[in-house]
Amino acid sequence: MTVPRSQLVYLDTTRYYHCVTRCVRRGFLCGYDPHTHKNYEYRRKWIEDRLFLVASVYCIEICSHAIMHNHYHLVAYVDKEKAMQLTDFEVINRWQILHSLPTLVKRMVKGELSSKAQLAAARALVVKWRKQLYDLSWFMKEINQYIARKANKEDECKGHFWESRFTSQALLDDKALLATMSYVDLNPIRAGIAKTPEESQFTSAHHRIIAIQTGQPSLPYFHPFQSEVSGNNTACIPFSLTDYLELIDWSGRQMKDGKKGKISDALPPILKRVNIPTNQWNDITANLERPRAIMVGTKDRIDEVARMKGRLRGSGYCLPS
Repeated sequence: MTVPRSQLVYLDTTRYYHCVTRCVRRGFLCGYDPHTHKNYEYRRKWIEDRLFLVASVYCIEICSHAIMHNHYHLVAYVDKEKAMQLTDFEVINRWQILHSLPTLVKRMVKGELSSKAQLAAARALVVKWRKQLYDLSWFMKEINQYIARKANKEDECKGHFWESRFTSQALLDDKALLATMSYVDLNPIRAGIAKTPEESQFTSAHHRIIAIQTGQPSLPYFHPFQSEVSGNNTACIPFSLTDYLELIDWSGRQMKDGKKGKISDALPPILKRVNIPTNQWNDITANLERPRAIMVGTKDRIDEVARMKGRLRGSGYCLPS
């Protein structure tokens, strides 16, 4: 049974969400199609470029992402406070990057409106746009509609490019965030299209590693790690970037070997700090997308959020307390 989006996104509980969108019929419409022998690999860059553009406009930041051959993953941070702090003109400037402005708003910007009714109507549009700038559904729509139209035009066809709008999981705590980001960044390694995180093109891990190697700061629309910010008032991923990269490197090597026996002595201490057993960690980074798992977190946290939403119990992927 389909769950309403209002029951999947609730900013009063968490600002972190895992979103997935798949191509229709799960065809290889973003990679190599073995049936038509056409290579659509370049479409992965379409999706990533559009993701980055929309993220630069919206008040939604990228924690991790992975553009695969027939689907893409995104772990997003919704920055409602940033959207509310924008001036009306900043909202308008952001919105016009992706949309044509109505004449009424253009005239307001130029100071040509004298009627109170017209001013009120123009300001009502700005109020609506401000809300949409931190709306996850609008964010995903900006990406998916653009790509679908572009691909259909190239293919000279009509109809759905994506299997559905998108699926999402609310990430309820730090453990859920860490596990899901790792799951996303390790997608290319699990699929056998990359051997290491630094070779995993079209992932956030790849971009972060390139930034380190070249001495450049992370992309401005990437949600920062704790090690990348100063002060305690900046929202960030509550781990160091170095720890995270060591963790996904270790996890990737475990998956590639396919062994469930002895754990490497190189295991980063971060797993001990967040109290996730190594055997469960391997399961999480391979099987996070379970049917009907609309939340990720500890069982107590999942049940707590479910009760807040008027449900007897929550449907989610349970992490250890």
